[in-house]
Amino acid sequence: MKNKTKSKKGMTGRMLKTIKQFYPVMMPITIICIIFSAAVSSFPSLFMQKVIALVEESYKTGDWGGVKTRILTYVGILVVFYVLALVSSIVYNQLMAFITQGTLRKMREKMFVKMQSLPIRFFDTNSHGDIMSYYNNDVEALRQMISQSYPQLLMSVVSVSTVFFLMLYFSVWMTLVVISGVVIMALITRKIGGGSAKHFIRQQQALGEEEGFIEEMMNGQKVVKVFCHEDESKADFDKINDKLFVESEKANKYANILGPILNNIGNVLYVIVAIAAGLLLILGAKNLSISGLALSIAVVVPFLNMTKNFAGNINQVSHQINAIVMGLAGAERVFELLDQEPEVDEGYVTLVNIKRINGEITETSERTGLWAWKHPHGDGTVTYEELKGDVRLFDVDFGYNEDKTVLHNITLYAEPGTKVAFVGSTGAGKTTITNLLNRFYDIADGKIRYDGININKIKKDDLRRSLGIVLQDTNLFTGTVMDNIRYGRLKATDDECIAAAKLAGAHDFIVRLPEGYSTQLTGNGSNLSQGQRQLLAIGRAAVADPPVMILDEATSSIDTRTEAIVQRGMDALMKGRTVFVIAHRLSTVKNSDVIMVLEQGRIIERGSHDDLITQKGKYYQLYTGAFELE
Repeated sequence: MKNKTKSKKGMTGRMLKTIKQFYPVMMPITIICIIFSAAVSSFPSLFMQKVIALVEESYKTGDWGGVKTRILTYVGILVVFYVLALVSSIVYNQLMAFITQGTLRKMREKMFVKMQSLPIRFFDTNSHGDIMSYYNNDVEALRQMISQSYPQLLMSVVSVSTVFFLMLYFSVWMTLVVISGVVIMALITRKIGGGSAKHFIRQQQALGEEEGFIEEMMNGQKVVKVFCHEDESKADFDKINDKLFVESEKANKYANILGPILNNIGNVLYVIVAIAAGLLLILGAKNLSISGLALSIAVVVPFLNMTKNFAGNINQVSHQINAIVMGLAGAERVFELLDQEPEVDEGYVTLVNIKRINGEITETSERTGLWAWKHPHGDGTVTYEELKGDVRLFDVDFGYNEDKTVLHNITLYAEPGTKVAFVGSTGAGKTTITNLLNRFYDIADGKIRYDGININKIKKDDLRRSLGIVLQDTNLFTGTVMDNIRYGRLKATDDECIAAAKLAGAHDFIVRLPEGYSTQLTGNGSNLSQGQRQLLAIGRAAVADPPVMILDEATSSIDTRTEAIVQRGMDALMKGRTVFVIAHRLSTVKNSDVIMVLEQGRIIERGSHDDLITQKGKYYQLYTGAFELE
């Protein structure tokens, strides 16, 4: 992704701009407090020079009369500044804590909101562990940068600037000696800091890969143990973990080298300045000084303190740069997520509740069980097309990648109230067709019409609201059984949820749970059997009461006895609706109005069960071969 997040300068600017947008008042106040607190830390050198100069002058003149009073005045002024600096420090630390945690909260909100707008393709092409790493590791890197690195860097920069101008005020020549050492420190910081930056970025990426692998292994632990692949899993993990180690070691190696080097340069610089100051004092004592070179003890003592302060702050800047580089690596990944292209929705036809008054369709806010497509036109008129569930595909081609087409010339008609079944081997394209109906992906060629309307014109939320779907892989959320059923329609009453559970055949096992419908589910319903979880998913679809149903292997995880119970509920649920069924068990599709047999992305046979048996083609072979599709 080529954008401004790829440059550290642009990333820093974007991060600061984001914080300022969140806290337009608090942030300037915090900066002012940091600047004041940092500037005051340089004042003691100035006061020290004044006090020593007074003592020197009094020693030469022998007049000690007003010295004590003036010294006490300076000390009093310094105490006042220190108290103000303490107050500023307390204020900015409290504000910084609020700004940091508030910024992270808002960033996580933006990330989660953005994630909800992303297409299914994003989640299909990125591991869930890596996505979680955005919220954990990358946001944590931002916390360190915002709460500590940025404030400390600003304080160091202000201190360095203040001390620099004070040194210029005291002695230009001595300042040049200090600057020569600082130039060397800056060159080393740039060289080593630049080397660590790329490795910090790679470290964050490797960390995301490792978390993705761990998450995958946790979900597939049963499979690992069944096939005795523990050793292979360990070997794969070691490769990923070693990669993380190498990048982390390189990044921190550069960072750890930098500190001792700069510390020793600072110490050497202090010695050089002390020697130079001593020489200039000797020149002044022997009256051999060149104009501007002579120094007094009142200047040398505070100047040496300022040199130590100056070198220490430069060293502090270098340390914070490493932390900022790591934080920017996390920020780059966070903004990379925020910059992802959202799912595009250009639809304008919406789904509305209707009622009939004297045969005329009237839009209503009440839930009537009747729906219509509200179709605005360019001339300002609005027409209503009653939702009947007529779905037609015309010459549809599709591929998940441009270079590989998985559906070829798919044409089918699902008239209102009919049950259409898809059968075929794994990878034949059955689930892909239902993904296209939901517009999780858009077709490459052809047309899909829903009640005569091109589905590209229908708003995606309304399209999906009209399609109830039960997936092969059931996802249950942390909460009660009732909450999970109500997920199909959040405004459903308890009675409606219970009625949906009865329709799906789930009521009997639910009332036998420890707390019935109030039983808490955790870990994707791990305390339920696979069949019970599937029954809840069917109940969730039932409470949504959609006009069109998609059943993707809905009974694949249910035993034969439970299947008979579910099938009765499913038959009641499907009555009067257009239904698309994907099934491996051919027994579940016998009563379908139309059966589509797919092979390698093409429809090779179509017709009712009896028609296909009569044709004695692929379906006949599968059905009479006494085996189920795999």
